[in-house]
Amino acid sequence: MSSMDEKRATYSLKAPGSSGSSMRLPGRGSFPGVDDHLVIPEVTRDEIIGGRRVVALPALPPHATRHSRINYLLEALVAPGYIAASDLLTRHDVDSDFATDGCIYKEGVDPETGTRYLEELAFEVVSAQNQRDVTEKAVRMARRGVRRIFGVFVKGGKICEWSSESGGWLPLDAEARIEEPCLVAPLTVAALLDAAVADNAVAEALAIKGNPALRMREAEAEARGEARGNAEALLKVLDARGVPVSTAQRQEILSCQDLERLDRWLLRSTQASSADEILSEP
Repeated sequence: MSSMDEKRATYSLKAPGSSGSSMRLPGRGSFPGVDDHLVIPEVTRDEIIGGRRVVALPALPPHATRHSRINYLLEALVAPGYIAASDLLTRHDVDSDFATDGCIYKEGVDPETGTRYLEELAFEVVSAQNQRDVTEKAVRMARRGVRRIFGVFVKGGKICEWSSESGGWLPLDAEARIEEPCLVAPLTVAALLDAAVADNAVAEALAIKGNPALRMREAEAEARGEARGNAEALLKVLDARGVPVSTAQRQEILSCQDLERLDRWLLRSTQASSADEILSEP
């Protein structure tokens, strides 16, 4: 969220030093380094968009909750070799120094500039107060080289992608998928709109990444399933042979998670004449 405050002191549009070389794109002029800031990072809430001073204000729901969901999704879906970031301040052109709500950029140092890489994907939550600003941001980001820019429009509950060709925001269908090399799995538009879908997307992404905690839970679930299957097989053998099993004994068999013990019981069940004979352990 942001607001204009023209009465406050203006900023010099020349960076106070240079942390990297300028970047030049064909037909687009030169750009300052992404970290040659006009404002003081982490000290002021100020941003500069096209020479205008903008104050980035704290947000209320649903703006704040949508912002949080973007970060939740990007952190989970970001592919190895890339970094997900929130509120990353970038010098997009000579008279613009601002951040988006969420973004992904390549890890490491860009050999062309000697600084970090420019964002590849950028996401911005759009409220009624900042539609003008976010559109100007999109124009300047696209001109700088940010490949894809998405707007999460709070009013109307829609997701749009910026189109340089049309000069506007194009609505995306809820079933649309954002597929990019910097993501381990496609990001569905529905995940940006629905918390339950977002949870599923995060779980899928963590599974693809081989998250150790998920792997452990999967192994435990497989072991429980195998134990349950062996216990039910044992009870079927006893039932087929007409060996009586008490309620307590049935519960003991079904609750057993020790696969080796269940194997011993299953072997005994083919010969034993009582459940006690099967379940007794030396």
